[in-house]
Amino acid sequence: MLTKKQWEHCLEVIDEMFPDAHCELVHSNAFELTIATLLSAQCTDQLVNKVTKNLFQKYKTPDDYLSVPLEELQQDIRSIGLYRNKAKNIQKLCEKLIKEFNGEIPKTREELTSLPGVGRKTANVVMSVAFGIPAFAVDTHVERVTKRLGLCRWKDSVLEVEETLMKKTPKERWSKTHHQLIFFGRYHCKAQNPQCHQCPLLDLCREGQKRLKKGLVKQ
Repeated sequence: MLTKKQWEHCLEVIDEMFPDAHCELVHSNAFELTIATLLSAQCTDQLVNKVTKNLFQKYKTPDDYLSVPLEELQQDIRSIGLYRNKAKNIQKLCEKLIKEFNGEIPKTREELTSLPGVGRKTANVVMSVAFGIPAFAVDTHVERVTKRLGLCRWKDSVLEVEETLMKKTPKERWSKTHHQLIFFGRYHCKAQNPQCHQCPLLDLCREGQKRLKKGLVKQ
C-alpha cells in the first residue's frame, strides 16, 4: 500500500499532467449541475452535455420540469441510459426543492442526499463544484486509479476509498485532486488499455508493474 509520502508524490505528478482538470459537465448554476450529475450515472459526461444543451434551454427552474407530463421529460432525455427512472427522479427532486428548500439546491450533504436520485457521489460533486466545499466524489475513474496505484485495497467499498482519500490528501486539495484523478483515469489510466508503459507513476504502481510483467500492456 502507498504511504502518505508516496501518495503526495503521485498527487504532484498528476497535478503536472492535468493542471487544468475541471468538471466536464456543462452547467451554469447549482441546479443545472445537480440535474446533469444525476443524469450522468452510468453514462458519459459527453452524452449528458449533448442532451443538456437543449434540456437547459427548455427547463430553467424546478417549476419548468413540473410543468410538463413525465412522458415529455422522458422523451427529452431518451438517449440517456435509465432515462425513465431518471426523469421520475428529476420531477420528484423538483417537487422536494419547491416544498422544502424554496426551489434552491441545498448545500449540506445530508440535505442533498435527501433529494430523490441524489446519492453521496452526486452530493459530493455539487458541494465541491457548485459551492466550493471540500469533498471527494468517488466515481469509477477515481476508484480505479486509487486501487491500481495501491492507495486503496481492491476490496474497499466506495465509501472506504473516499475516507482513505480524505485521510491521505490535504483538505485544501480535495476538490482539485478529485478532478485530476478523474482526468488521470479518463485520459491516461483507462479501464481498457491503460498507458502503463509511458506512465510517470509506473515505479510506484503495483497494477502497472504487474501488467507489464504479464505483457498485458500495448506498447
